[in-house]
Amino acid sequence: MTAARPPVQSTYRRLPLLFFGMLSLLGGLAAGLARLGWPMPDIAAHAAGLHGPLMIGAFFGTVISLERAVAIGARWAYVAPLAAGCSGLLLLAGAPILLGQGLASLAALGLIAASLVALSRQTALHTIILTLGAGCWLAGNVAWFVGGDTGPGTGWWLLFLVLTIAGERLELTRMLPTPTHARTIFVTIVTTLIAAAALAAERWLAGGLLALAVWLLRYDIARRNLGSEGLTRYIAVCLFSGYLWLALAGLLGLDGALGSGHPARDPTLHALALGFVFAMVFGHAPIIFPAVTRIRIPWHPVLYLPLALLHLTLLVRVAGGTLGHWPLRAGGGLLNALALLTFIATLITLIRKGR
Repeated sequence: MTAARPPVQSTYRRLPLLFFGMLSLLGGLAAGLARLGWPMPDIAAHAAGLHGPLMIGAFFGTVISLERAVAIGARWAYVAPLAAGCSGLLLLAGAPILLGQGLASLAALGLIAASLVALSRQTALHTIILTLGAGCWLAGNVAWFVGGDTGPGTGWWLLFLVLTIAGERLELTRMLPTPTHARTIFVTIVTTLIAAAALAAERWLAGGLLALAVWLLRYDIARRNLGSEGLTRYIAVCLFSGYLWLALAGLLGLDGALGSGHPARDPTLHALALGFVFAMVFGHAPIIFPAVTRIRIPWHPVLYLPLALLHLTLLVRVAGGTLGHWPLRAGGGLLNALALLTFIATLITLIRKGR
Protein backbone atom coordinates (compact mmCIF):
# COMPACT_ATOMS: atom_id res chain seq x y z
CA MET A 1 0.00 0.00 0.00
CA THR A 2 1.34 3.41 -0.92
CA ALA A 3 1.81 5.70 2.04
CA ALA A 4 0.79 9.33 1.79
CA ARG A 5 3.56 11.89 2.24
CA PRO A 6 3.36 12.79 5.93
CA PRO A 7 3.75 16.24 7.52
CA VAL A 8 7.14 16.88 9.12
CA GLN A 9 5.73 17.11 12.67
CA SER A 10 3.95 13.76 12.48
CA THR A 11 7.03 12.21 10.92
CA TYR A 12 9.20 12.84 13.97
CA ARG A 13 6.54 11.32 16.21
CA ARG A 14 6.92 8.08 14.29
CA LEU A 15 10.64 7.78 14.88
CA PRO A 16 10.25 6.46 18.48
CA LEU A 17 8.00 3.72 17.13
CA LEU A 18 10.66 2.74 14.63
CA PHE A 19 13.22 2.86 17.42
CA PHE A 20 11.14 0.41 19.49
CA GLY A 21 10.96 -1.87 16.48
CA MET A 22 14.71 -1.68 15.96
CA LEU A 23 15.31 -2.58 19.61
CA SER A 24 13.13 -5.65 19.10
CA LEU A 25 15.12 -6.52 15.98
CA LEU A 26 18.44 -6.27 17.82
CA GLY A 27 17.05 -8.17 20.79
CA GLY A 28 15.63 -10.84 18.48
CA LEU A 29 18.96 -11.25 16.71
CA ALA A 30 20.77 -11.59 20.04
CA ALA A 31 18.17 -14.09 21.29
CA GLY A 32 18.60 -16.13 18.11
CA LEU A 33 22.36 -16.19 18.55
CA ALA A 34 21.91 -17.29 22.16
CA ARG A 35 19.82 -20.22 20.88
CA LEU A 36 22.71 -21.17 18.62
CA GLY A 37 25.07 -21.27 21.60
CA TRP A 38 26.85 -17.96 21.15
CA PRO A 39 27.61 -16.08 24.38
CA MET A 40 25.17 -13.21 24.70
CA PRO A 41 24.16 -10.76 27.46
CA ASP A 42 21.76 -12.19 30.04
CA ILE A 43 18.83 -10.20 28.67
CA ALA A 44 19.21 -11.96 25.31
CA ALA A 45 19.96 -15.37 26.81
CA HIS A 46 16.78 -15.23 28.89
CA ALA A 47 14.79 -14.33 25.76
CA ALA A 48 16.27 -17.13 23.63
CA GLY A 49 12.93 -18.93 23.47
CA LEU A 50 11.23 -15.74 22.28
CA HIS A 51 13.26 -15.27 19.11
CA GLY A 52 10.18 -15.73 16.90
CA PRO A 53 7.83 -13.31 18.70
CA LEU A 54 10.59 -10.69 18.88
CA MET A 55 11.45 -10.86 15.19
CA ILE A 56 8.00 -11.39 13.71
CA GLY A 57 5.56 -9.78 16.12
CA ALA A 58 7.63 -7.07 17.78
CA PHE A 59 9.84 -6.01 14.85
CA PHE A 60 7.87 -6.79 11.71
CA GLY A 61 4.60 -6.14 13.51
CA THR A 62 5.80 -2.64 14.39
CA VAL A 63 7.07 -1.85 10.89
CA ILE A 64 4.07 -3.25 9.01
CA SER A 65 1.54 -1.66 11.39
CA LEU A 66 3.31 1.68 11.12
CA GLU A 67 3.24 1.56 7.34
CA ARG A 68 -0.47 0.68 7.41
CA ALA A 69 -1.20 3.52 9.85
CA VAL A 70 0.56 6.01 7.58
CA ALA A 71 -1.34 4.66 4.59
CA ILE A 72 -4.81 5.17 6.09
CA GLY A 73 -3.87 8.42 7.87
CA ALA A 74 -5.76 7.76 11.14
CA ARG A 75 -4.24 8.56 14.54
CA TRP A 76 -5.86 5.60 16.29
CA ALA A 77 -4.03 3.23 13.92
CA TYR A 78 -0.73 4.13 15.60
CA VAL A 79 -1.82 2.15 18.65
CA ALA A 80 -0.86 -1.01 16.74
CA PRO A 81 2.84 -0.21 16.13
CA LEU A 82 3.11 1.22 19.64
CA ALA A 83 1.67 -1.95 21.19
CA ALA A 84 3.87 -4.17 19.00
CA GLY A 85 7.03 -2.27 19.91
CA CYS A 86 6.17 -2.28 23.62
CA SER A 87 5.51 -6.01 23.51
CA GLY A 88 9.07 -6.56 22.34
CA LEU A 89 10.51 -4.34 25.06
CA LEU A 90 8.52 -6.19 27.74
CA LEU A 91 9.58 -9.60 26.43
CA LEU A 92 13.22 -8.52 26.48
CA ALA A 93 12.84 -7.07 29.97
CA GLY A 94 11.64 -10.40 31.31
CA ALA A 95 8.09 -9.22 32.07
CA PRO A 96 5.34 -11.84 32.37
CA ILE A 97 4.75 -13.49 29.00
CA LEU A 98 1.05 -12.71 29.26
CA LEU A 99 1.78 -8.97 29.00
CA GLY A 100 3.78 -9.46 25.81
CA GLN A 101 1.09 -11.73 24.38
CA GLY A 102 -1.62 -9.23 25.25
CA LEU A 103 0.14 -6.27 23.65
CA ALA A 104 1.02 -8.31 20.56
CA SER A 105 -2.64 -9.32 20.22
CA LEU A 106 -3.75 -5.71 20.66
CA ALA A 107 -1.32 -4.73 17.91
CA ALA A 108 -2.69 -7.44 15.63
CA LEU A 109 -6.26 -6.26 16.27
CA GLY A 110 -5.17 -2.72 15.45
CA LEU A 111 -3.58 -3.87 12.20
CA ILE A 112 -6.74 -5.79 11.29
CA ALA A 113 -8.83 -2.67 11.92
CA ALA A 114 -6.50 -0.51 9.82
CA SER A 115 -6.56 -3.11 7.06
CA LEU A 116 -10.36 -3.16 7.10
CA VAL A 117 -10.37 0.62 6.66
CA ALA A 118 -8.09 0.25 3.65
CA LEU A 119 -10.34 -2.53 2.37
CA SER A 120 -13.44 -0.35 2.69
CA ARG A 121 -11.71 2.39 0.70
CA GLN A 122 -10.52 0.04 -2.02
CA THR A 123 -12.12 -3.37 -2.27
CA ALA A 124 -9.58 -5.37 -4.24
CA LEU A 125 -7.87 -8.73 -4.06
CA HIS A 126 -4.64 -7.28 -2.68
CA THR A 127 -6.41 -5.44 0.19
CA ILE A 128 -8.24 -8.66 1.04
CA ILE A 129 -4.93 -10.53 1.16
CA LEU A 130 -3.39 -7.86 3.39
CA THR A 131 -6.32 -8.14 5.79
CA LEU A 132 -5.99 -11.93 5.86
CA GLY A 133 -2.30 -11.52 6.62
CA ALA A 134 -3.11 -9.35 9.63
CA GLY A 135 -5.60 -11.99 10.77
CA CYS A 136 -2.85 -14.62 10.59
CA TRP A 137 -0.78 -12.56 13.04
CA LEU A 138 -3.64 -12.60 15.53
CA ALA A 139 -4.22 -16.32 14.97
CA GLY A 140 -0.55 -16.99 15.73
CA ASN A 141 -0.77 -14.99 18.94
CA VAL A 142 -3.87 -16.91 20.04
CA ALA A 143 -2.14 -20.22 19.27
CA TRP A 144 0.87 -19.04 21.29
CA PHE A 145 -1.37 -18.20 24.25
CA VAL A 146 -3.36 -21.44 24.11
CA GLY A 147 -0.41 -23.72 23.41
CA GLY A 148 1.86 -22.17 26.01
CA ASP A 149 4.87 -21.97 23.70
CA THR A 150 5.74 -20.40 20.36
CA GLY A 151 5.60 -23.60 18.30
CA PRO A 152 1.84 -23.65 17.53
CA GLY A 153 1.91 -20.05 16.34
CA THR A 154 4.90 -20.32 14.00
CA GLY A 155 2.95 -21.29 10.88
CA TRP A 156 0.46 -18.46 11.36
CA TRP A 157 3.21 -15.92 12.03
CA LEU A 158 5.06 -16.93 8.90
CA LEU A 159 1.84 -16.57 6.92
CA PHE A 160 1.42 -13.08 8.38
CA LEU A 161 4.67 -12.10 6.67
CA VAL A 162 4.15 -14.15 3.52
CA LEU A 163 0.62 -12.87 2.84
CA THR A 164 1.60 -9.28 3.62
CA ILE A 165 4.39 -9.48 1.06
CA ALA A 166 2.19 -11.33 -1.43
CA GLY A 167 -0.55 -8.71 -1.08
CA GLU A 168 1.91 -5.87 -1.63
CA ARG A 169 3.35 -7.55 -4.70
CA LEU A 170 -0.10 -8.41 -6.05
CA GLU A 171 -0.99 -4.72 -5.94
CA LEU A 172 1.86 -3.96 -8.34
CA THR A 173 0.90 -6.72 -10.78
CA ARG A 174 -2.21 -4.70 -11.63
CA MET A 175 0.05 -2.65 -13.91
CA LEU A 176 0.88 -5.79 -15.87
CA PRO A 177 -1.31 -7.67 -18.36
CA THR A 178 -1.84 -10.55 -15.93
CA PRO A 179 -4.20 -13.24 -17.28
CA THR A 180 -7.41 -13.93 -15.40
CA HIS A 181 -6.45 -17.52 -14.64
CA ALA A 182 -3.29 -16.27 -12.86
CA ARG A 183 -5.39 -14.43 -10.29
CA THR A 184 -7.55 -17.53 -9.86
CA ILE A 185 -4.41 -19.56 -9.18
CA PHE A 186 -3.25 -16.93 -6.69
CA VAL A 187 -6.52 -17.16 -4.76
CA THR A 188 -6.24 -20.95 -4.73
CA ILE A 189 -2.70 -20.74 -3.35
CA VAL A 190 -3.70 -18.35 -0.56
CA THR A 191 -6.69 -20.54 0.34
CA THR A 192 -4.41 -23.56 0.51
CA LEU A 193 -1.93 -21.76 2.75
CA ILE A 194 -4.57 -20.64 5.24
CA ALA A 195 -6.25 -24.04 5.32
CA ALA A 196 -2.89 -25.75 5.84
CA ALA A 197 -2.05 -23.46 8.76
CA ALA A 198 -5.46 -24.09 10.33
CA LEU A 199 -5.06 -27.85 10.00
CA ALA A 200 -1.34 -27.82 10.97
CA ALA A 201 -0.65 -29.64 7.70
CA GLU A 202 3.02 -28.80 7.23
CA ARG A 203 3.44 -30.46 3.84
CA TRP A 204 0.38 -28.71 2.43
CA LEU A 205 1.76 -25.46 3.78
CA ALA A 206 5.08 -26.19 2.08
CA GLY A 207 3.33 -26.97 -1.18
CA GLY A 208 1.50 -23.66 -0.98
CA LEU A 209 4.75 -21.79 -0.36
CA LEU A 210 6.37 -23.47 -3.34
CA ALA A 211 3.38 -22.67 -5.54
CA LEU A 212 3.45 -19.04 -4.40
CA ALA A 213 7.15 -18.81 -5.23
CA VAL A 214 6.52 -20.14 -8.73
CA TRP A 215 3.64 -17.69 -9.18
CA LEU A 216 5.77 -14.72 -8.10
CA LEU A 217 8.69 -15.78 -10.26
CA ARG A 218 6.33 -15.99 -13.23
CA TYR A 219 4.01 -13.03 -12.80
CA ASP A 220 5.69 -10.46 -10.53
CA ILE A 221 7.05 -7.33 -12.14
CA ALA A 222 10.50 -8.07 -10.67
CA ARG A 223 11.21 -10.51 -13.50
CA ARG A 224 10.80 -7.72 -16.05
CA ASN A 225 12.81 -5.21 -14.04
CA LEU A 226 15.94 -7.36 -13.87
CA GLY A 227 17.06 -5.71 -17.09
CA SER A 228 16.64 -2.20 -15.69
CA GLU A 229 19.28 -0.05 -14.04
CA GLY A 230 19.97 1.59 -10.71
CA LEU A 231 17.50 1.27 -7.85
CA THR A 232 14.87 -0.44 -10.01
CA ARG A 233 17.24 -3.25 -10.88
CA TYR A 234 18.45 -3.56 -7.27
CA ILE A 235 14.87 -3.98 -6.03
CA ALA A 236 14.21 -6.57 -8.73
CA VAL A 237 17.33 -8.54 -7.74
CA CYS A 238 16.24 -8.47 -4.09
CA LEU A 239 12.77 -9.72 -4.93
CA PHE A 240 13.80 -12.35 -7.45
CA SER A 241 16.44 -13.80 -5.12
CA GLY A 242 13.92 -13.83 -2.29
CA TYR A 243 11.48 -15.82 -4.40
CA LEU A 244 14.16 -18.44 -4.96
CA TRP A 245 14.61 -18.81 -1.18
CA LEU A 246 10.84 -19.11 -0.80
CA ALA A 247 10.89 -21.92 -3.36
CA LEU A 248 13.70 -23.68 -1.48
CA ALA A 249 11.76 -23.43 1.79
CA GLY A 250 8.79 -24.99 0.05
CA LEU A 251 10.89 -27.82 -1.38
CA LEU A 252 12.47 -28.60 1.98
CA GLY A 253 9.06 -28.40 3.62
CA LEU A 254 7.66 -31.03 1.29
CA ASP A 255 10.00 -33.46 3.03
CA GLY A 256 8.45 -32.52 6.35
CA ALA A 257 11.09 -29.95 7.32
CA LEU A 258 8.47 -27.51 8.64
CA GLY A 259 7.48 -30.03 11.30
CA SER A 260 8.74 -29.76 14.85
CA GLY A 261 11.79 -31.93 15.48
CA HIS A 262 12.77 -32.31 11.83
CA PRO A 263 16.58 -31.94 11.44
CA ALA A 264 16.15 -29.48 8.55
CA ARG A 265 13.58 -27.29 10.34
CA ASP A 266 16.06 -24.50 11.12
CA PRO A 267 17.36 -24.09 7.55
CA THR A 268 13.81 -24.27 6.19
CA LEU A 269 12.43 -21.62 8.54
CA HIS A 270 15.36 -19.30 7.91
CA ALA A 271 15.31 -19.82 4.15
CA LEU A 272 11.80 -18.41 4.45
CA ALA A 273 12.26 -15.80 7.19
CA LEU A 274 15.75 -14.61 6.22
CA GLY A 275 16.16 -15.47 2.56
CA PHE A 276 12.66 -14.50 1.46
CA VAL A 277 11.37 -11.99 4.00
CA PHE A 278 14.57 -10.02 4.58
CA ALA A 279 15.34 -9.93 0.87
CA MET A 280 11.98 -8.16 0.58
CA VAL A 281 13.01 -5.80 3.39
CA PHE A 282 16.30 -5.00 1.66
CA GLY A 283 14.47 -4.27 -1.58
CA HIS A 284 11.61 -2.21 -0.17
CA ALA A 285 13.53 -0.22 2.47
CA PRO A 286 14.75 2.51 0.05
CA ILE A 287 11.09 3.21 -0.81
CA ILE A 288 9.10 2.48 2.36
CA PHE A 289 11.46 4.13 4.85
CA PRO A 290 11.40 7.55 3.13
CA ALA A 291 7.62 7.31 2.67
CA VAL A 292 7.13 6.79 6.40
CA THR A 293 9.86 9.08 7.77
CA ARG A 294 10.59 11.58 4.96
CA ILE A 295 14.24 10.67 5.43
CA ARG A 296 15.73 10.08 2.00
CA ILE A 297 17.94 7.08 1.28
CA PRO A 298 20.11 7.91 -1.75
CA TRP A 299 20.63 5.06 -4.18
CA HIS A 300 24.14 3.62 -4.30
CA PRO A 301 25.40 0.27 -5.63
CA VAL A 302 26.94 -0.42 -2.20
CA LEU A 303 23.48 -1.72 -1.23
CA TYR A 304 24.35 -4.88 -3.14
CA LEU A 305 27.01 -5.67 -0.51
CA PRO A 306 24.68 -6.50 2.42
CA LEU A 307 22.36 -8.31 0.00
CA ALA A 308 25.21 -10.54 -1.17
CA LEU A 309 26.28 -11.10 2.44
CA LEU A 310 22.74 -12.10 3.38
CA HIS A 311 22.55 -14.75 0.68
CA LEU A 312 26.08 -16.09 1.11
CA THR A 313 25.82 -16.38 4.89
CA LEU A 314 22.40 -17.99 4.62
CA LEU A 315 23.86 -20.57 2.26
CA VAL A 316 26.37 -21.43 4.99
CA ARG A 317 23.62 -21.78 7.58
CA VAL A 318 21.34 -23.84 5.34
CA ALA A 319 24.22 -26.13 4.37
CA GLY A 320 25.15 -26.64 8.01
CA GLY A 321 21.54 -27.32 8.99
CA THR A 322 20.75 -29.77 6.22
CA LEU A 323 24.06 -31.63 6.68
CA GLY A 324 23.70 -31.76 10.45
CA HIS A 325 26.95 -29.81 10.91
CA TRP A 326 26.33 -27.75 14.04
CA PRO A 327 29.44 -25.47 13.91
CA LEU A 328 28.63 -24.56 10.30
CA ARG A 329 25.01 -23.83 11.19
CA ALA A 330 25.97 -21.75 14.24
CA GLY A 331 28.65 -19.89 12.29
CA GLY A 332 26.17 -19.18 9.52
CA GLY A 333 23.72 -17.82 12.08
CA LEU A 334 26.33 -15.42 13.44
CA LEU A 335 27.18 -14.28 9.92
CA ASN A 336 23.45 -13.79 9.20
CA ALA A 337 23.24 -11.32 12.06
CA LEU A 338 26.33 -9.50 10.81
CA ALA A 339 24.78 -9.26 7.33
CA LEU A 340 21.65 -7.61 8.76
CA LEU A 341 23.75 -5.22 10.83
CA THR A 342 25.77 -4.40 7.72
CA PHE A 343 22.56 -3.48 5.93
CA ILE A 344 21.51 -1.18 8.78
CA ALA A 345 24.96 0.43 8.88
CA THR A 346 24.87 0.91 5.09
CA LEU A 347 21.51 2.67 5.25
CA ILE A 348 22.69 4.97 8.04
CA THR A 349 25.83 5.83 6.08
CA LEU A 350 23.85 6.60 2.92
CA ILE A 351 21.37 8.75 4.85
CA ARG A 352 24.17 10.76 6.48
CA LYS A 353 25.95 11.28 3.16
CA GLY A 354 22.65 12.19 1.50
CA ARG A 355 22.12 14.96 4.02
